[in-house]
Amino acid sequence: MKPAPFRYHRPGSLAEALSLLSKLDDAKLIAGGQSLAPMMNMRLVTPAELIDLSEIAGLDKIVEADGFIEVGALARHHQVASSAVIKQHCPLVAVAAATIGHYAIRTRGTLGGSLAHADPAAQLPLVAATLAAEIVLAGPRGERRIAARDFFVSLMATALEPSEMIVAARFPKSPPGERHAYLQFSRRSGDLALVAVACTLRSTRLTIGIGGAEDKPLVFDDLGSLDAQSVAQAVRKRVSPAENPRVPALFRKELVEVLTRRAIQKCLSSN
Repeated sequence: MKPAPFRYHRPGSLAEALSLLSKLDDAKLIAGGQSLAPMMNMRLVTPAELIDLSEIAGLDKIVEADGFIEVGALARHHQVASSAVIKQHCPLVAVAAATIGHYAIRTRGTLGGSLAHADPAAQLPLVAATLAAEIVLAGPRGERRIAARDFFVSLMATALEPSEMIVAARFPKSPPGERHAYLQFSRRSGDLALVAVACTLRSTRLTIGIGGAEDKPLVFDDLGSLDAQSVAQAVRKRVSPAENPRVPALFRKELVEVLTRRAIQKCLSSN
């Protein structure tokens, strides 16, 4: 299929993009287009205006700052996965980004696009929530920052206002000695996960993020134990997947338990 007719805009600056976004009705932003383009081709979405962000300089930068790494919204998944700065200071982000789709998708898809799309099974929304990242938004009233755990509201729904766009995400630097794991189960290589688990262990503090089980990423950091089996069972009890004729809720709950247990065991066994 082909998309419905639309008008195409290619702003050269952030200010121009925000101006277009505020004055155009029924406009969509596009960066890598790995999610939006297929949806337009299938006419699941039919925007009247398309604003291409790819010419805006500086939105793909990865910058080390005091206590966090700021990743620009136009940073490609491959760039995130291969960045030496991210590997050193936010290794879980790099590990998760390297599992996104296939290589061709990783060279086009962007951090900001993934966060804005807010697919509950996607890797970057999950690790952003798990690591307590901040999402940096720009709009007509200036810049604002929102915790990733508050940004994702529901299935492909966020706290992003119609006249705003994501410009970056700020990931806290991992403290010395942090251990991490990212595991997912997909039917085929490159598919979105039926369930994904992100895990960090900081001294005796365990944080578990679950993707794909509900309509947004779930984060549990009040677990009170390092026993992999008991924590996995507790997390399983706290997720409530929707019934689906192709993926029963019970199957997803079992995946949550198994992947959580394995992720914790991986953290405990790593040096």
